[in-house]
Amino acid sequence: MLEGNDHAFRLLVEKYRNDVFRTVFAVLRDQKEAEDAAQEVFMKVYTSLSRYENQGFKTWITRIAVNHAIDVKRKQARRREEVVDALDQQALGSPKDSVEMLVIAEDQRRLVQKKLNEVPENYREVIYGFYIAEKSYQQMAKEQNVEVKTIETKLYRARSWMKRNWKEDEFS
Repeated sequence: MLEGNDHAFRLLVEKYRNDVFRTVFAVLRDQKEAEDAAQEVFMKVYTSLSRYENQGFKTWITRIAVNHAIDVKRKQARRREEVVDALDQQALGSPKDSVEMLVIAEDQRRLVQKKLNEVPENYREVIYGFYIAEKSYQQMAKEQNVEVKTIETKLYRARSWMKRNWKEDEFS
């Protein structure tokens, strides 16, 4: 169909990105997860174009999006089960283990607070609100008396800043 035409594929992404996002969001019910999943769907679409058989492009891409979102949801459920199992194992551990875990958790909390203080002040509030206080975009927009789009933009820019300025191994 597109035979490696990147420009044509970009046009397809532009045309169908809202449909794909809405589809995966309907399954995942989480904006960030849906954004990530939508990007992954387009990567799958790109690699699967050779198998497309002219059966209705929107139907085909929607099927890929639904299946991918369901896979993501299943992985999330498995991860939650693994975390619960790990917490159960920790609860059964020795008192020495639990003291050690408390110390490690406190060190992690201090590190996160230190790193959060490095973030430019205009991004700090949205990072804290979204990731630590677990507030929705709508909640933060109401509290800050701004539009939801403003919160989305600030969080996008904050994530970009963190990607540029932080290294993953600083948190281990």
